[in-house]
Amino acid sequence: MSVLMEKGRHETSYVVISKDEYESMQRTIEILGDKELMEQIKESKTSKGRPWKEVRKELGL
Repeated sequence: MSVLMEKGRHETSYVVISKDEYESMQRTIEILGDKELMEQIKESKTSKGRPWKEVRKELGL
């Protein structure tokens, strides 16, 4: 819900979204507020990963 003030008056605007979208937004906010998780995400973005052949060998495939 947004609340706007103009010259001492309150004008309220509402946005209607699906329950699924609302829950998705809540989860996103929760993740963004988790400093440890956000650090892990940042680290994973800078990681080059491992070659598929190496992983496949380790898994015995």
